[in-house]
Amino acid sequence: MNHRNPDGQGAASDPPPPSSSARSSPLDLNLVRTFLAVYRSGSFTAAGQLLGISQPTVTAQVRTLERQAGRELFARLPRGVAPTEYAHDLAARVMDPLDALMAATGHGPAAEGAATPVHLAGPAELLCTRVLPALAPLVADGVQLRVTTGLTEPLLDELRAGRHDLAIATSRPRGRTLTAVPLLDEEFVLVAAPAWAERLDGRVTTEGPGVLHTVPLVTYAEDLPIARRYWRHVFGRRLTRRAAVTVPDLRGVLAAVAAGAGFSVLPRYLCQDELASGALVTLHETDDPPINTAYLVQRPGLPANPHTTRVRDHLLRLGPSW
Repeated sequence: MNHRNPDGQGAASDPPPPSSSARSSPLDLNLVRTFLAVYRSGSFTAAGQLLGISQPTVTAQVRTLERQAGRELFARLPRGVAPTEYAHDLAARVMDPLDALMAATGHGPAAEGAATPVHLAGPAELLCTRVLPALAPLVADGVQLRVTTGLTEPLLDELRAGRHDLAIATSRPRGRTLTAVPLLDEEFVLVAAPAWAERLDGRVTTEGPGVLHTVPLVTYAEDLPIARRYWRHVFGRRLTRRAAVTVPDLRGVLAAVAAGAGFSVLPRYLCQDELASGALVTLHETDDPPINTAYLVQRPGLPANPHTTRVRDHLLRLGPSW
């Protein structure tokens, strides 16, 4: 009995062994092209969108290729598909020749005379303050970017569906449909404007975080995700209070705190200029600050757009401390 997943696929059974005629016949290039689209996008639906054909057509073509090869090419998952070892081997053998053929016949990006944009997704604050400035040299050299901001889990779902080429995630993706490489470490600091720091006069360090009960808390969300983690990691206790201000953008949190609205916990990279200038002051120094690792994520398989590789490699060369 077949069970269908959200990508519209029935559970795959082992394909029948190829007939002698199938073993001796060359593979249909249209089937191979569809296979590569699924391999690169991680989804039958996304491959159909890339090729301009329906998802059922993609399904039928992949199954035809599986029957011809006598091998299963993709494991059907709740969201998308995962290439089998045979699929990885087949992709490695056919990808470059097929890309070259498509370009030579006027169907590839190189033949269109225009660069294909790299679709990059991630948190707005990190993209705007670190990633886009770091990629400026590539843009000046002809790379085009299409940037989408948002929360990690929805962006990873969109990456699996083929809407993005690369994504920066604030947590390691679950499952095997995506590959993730550590990109940078975020260190979190407890900060306020100088007026609040003078009023507290170092008592956070000497008396503990309870002295902050008279200071408004400015944070990213109502459930205080960053501040709660700081309290648990640094002070060894739960944070039990409500925020005075919530802003779903850490740059807004930074602006409010620097203007004197209260205190917050922020990534050091985001507020390092304000700390250096004295517009913000750290309220508590610790030798063991909370650290969060951001990951550069892409779908398995070599990217069809060579500029995606350039963007990926450029970011990874910058190292964990940038």
